[in-house]
Amino acid sequence: MEAAMETTMSEVTFKLSRNASGRLELIAEDGIAHDNVVPVRAFPISNPHEGISLVSGDGRELVWIEHLDTLPAAIRALVEEELGAREFMPEIRSIRKVSTFATPSNWTVETDRGDASFVLRGEEDIRRIVGGTLLIADSHGVQFLIRDQYALDRASRRILDRFL
Repeated sequence: MEAAMETTMSEVTFKLSRNASGRLELIAEDGIAHDNVVPVRAFPISNPHEGISLVSGDGRELVWIEHLDTLPAAIRALVEEELGAREFMPEIRSIRKVSTFATPSNWTVETDRGDASFVLRGEEDIRRIVGGTLLIADSHGVQFLIRDQYALDRASRRILDRFL
């Protein structure tokens, strides 16, 4: 179990630590302890470092964090570690090949987490988010992010254009 770390933010003082089972525990300013605390991003794609809520196991917001950079380093590390474990959204850097331009099709891509292959069931599984940002859901529900489709290499953009 890690030592509790305390912070003051927006006139709210709280302690955040990991309990014996490795889950986040928050002790609020009033001394009430909350187990199984989960950080949730308000804008996970467009603004991942702003608007993070620490939520209790029953879904109640306990603490609102305007920006991760306002947290002390040790607490920020705990929150980022927990977010990283919960959020699995590989970012596509390059589209290597697709099996066919009709769906379903098998895609082979290079991501920020290594090479991956997945099945795209239909064009409707490619969603435009903001500007050139795309979210692609594979047949298993895993979300792949393309942060800026216009920043992809030419061959990747050409493949992607066939599905958009």
